[in-house]
Amino acid sequence: MLFDRVKPLDAILATAEKKSLHRSLGAFQLTMLGIGAVIGTGIFVLTAEAAQKAGPGMMLSFIIAGFVCAVAALCYAEMAAMVPVSGSAYTYSYAVMGELIAWMVGWALILEYAVAAGAVSVGWSGYVVGLIENAFSIDIPDMLVLGPYDGGMINLPAMLIAGLVTWLLVIGTKESAFVNSILVAIKVAALTLFIVLAVPVMNMENFEPFSPLGFAGVSAAAASIFFAYVGFDAVSTAAEETKNPQRNMPIGLIGSLGVCTIFYLLVAAGVIGSVGAQPVTDTGIAIAQGGVALAPGSAELSQRCAALAAAGSEQVVCSKEALAWTLREIGWPQIGNLIGLAAGLALPSVILMMMFGQTRIFFVMSRDGLLPAVFSKVHPKFHTPHVITILTGIFVAMFAAFFPVGKLADISNSGTLFAFAAVSIAVLVLRRTDPGRHRPFRTPAIIVTAPVAIAGCAYLFYSLGHDTKMMFVIWAAIGLVVYYAYSRKRSHVGRGHVEVHEADADAPPTSVPPIS
Repeated sequence: MLFDRVKPLDAILATAEKKSLHRSLGAFQLTMLGIGAVIGTGIFVLTAEAAQKAGPGMMLSFIIAGFVCAVAALCYAEMAAMVPVSGSAYTYSYAVMGELIAWMVGWALILEYAVAAGAVSVGWSGYVVGLIENAFSIDIPDMLVLGPYDGGMINLPAMLIAGLVTWLLVIGTKESAFVNSILVAIKVAALTLFIVLAVPVMNMENFEPFSPLGFAGVSAAAASIFFAYVGFDAVSTAAEETKNPQRNMPIGLIGSLGVCTIFYLLVAAGVIGSVGAQPVTDTGIAIAQGGVALAPGSAELSQRCAALAAAGSEQVVCSKEALAWTLREIGWPQIGNLIGLAAGLALPSVILMMMFGQTRIFFVMSRDGLLPAVFSKVHPKFHTPHVITILTGIFVAMFAAFFPVGKLADISNSGTLFAFAAVSIAVLVLRRTDPGRHRPFRTPAIIVTAPVAIAGCAYLFYSLGHDTKMMFVIWAAIGLVVYYAYSRKRSHVGRGHVEVHEADADAPPTSVPPIS
């Protein structure tokens, strides 16, 4: 019952075999691809969140999150190389563990994509509002640019950018690879400039106490910071175009994650060392002296931050644009504005990729009969799945309008971690049930790597906040109700109809997009 209705892997592979890609990528190209996909949103918008959870100990959090990503990526690469068609984790699960598990993975990916798009929209809003206020010396009312948790009423700029991206997706505008390369270069240049200016003025006293909330705080920050690494599987999905994938794939994955981790550690060190990154407490007294750290994304933290700002002693954990704020504090206001401009230019493309991935998952699930056929309806003029794109855009705009970036990132991470754990299990199961299957790339030491990946995803999920875990459980329960009330009866596989769509092979892989 649990593992029934398996979508035949041979039927899926029949699609993949019709697509023959030239193997041209070496280890260096894969590493560069991974760096471009990973570095970005998370480090721009989650530094303050991590500091409130772990203080300077967030540097350990980056290492932990990077390690879990590395082992998960090695498992992901085997499935991506073997089944290079659209649907990614959803398709892999359908082929190995059956329809119910595939449905739950697809349902979790809805959380991942839509909520993550909302998180990036909120991050974009923080940087753009900060840029406008500082560049033009004006004060925009908080009621219009912050959600209720942050002391405002509605985040209109975040809603605006989500709406704009939705419109672009409906009319079929997608950024070119050239434009995307420029935007990646802008993000990397902005972070490099930050490191060059902030690291030299570090004060080692700001690193004490290093872990004010203990290892639990470090773990909680790692669970949030995971958002800063997602996108690494862009390397995994390139396995079919890689020369000697067995050698070059691990180098590309581990190399890109290693470089990104060093990058992130330098940025974190620059923030901590230059302006300090101790958690804000309820009374202003240090945690070691009895102060209680306030929960990130809470109304209490927002109120405390407002009081600190009024007293002229704002902390980096209170900032919605941590990197730009840090540079302004250490005497580089115009460069801080440039960082804000870089984020404002680069982040909308990330929102576009996330929402595109979300609509693509809906599209594939709809075509399998698990969701209403209207979701796979294509616009007669623009040739895009406009119904689901507009519906997704509405939800993304609502998330962005009313929730803080940290809560959204954590909720998104819960879906991502579930999907990655499912893929790791699928790799292990398929090695046992179909050991003779051709695998262009084989995960090294699978008997160790896959269990470590599964345990790592479970550990980070456990380290998420209680509210986030409860929200995921509720979302999963809703998914089960929808599956048994609607999807199971209408499933094409359940009715004995197995369709192979040649177009799948040419679709952009619906794996985790470069959202970090």
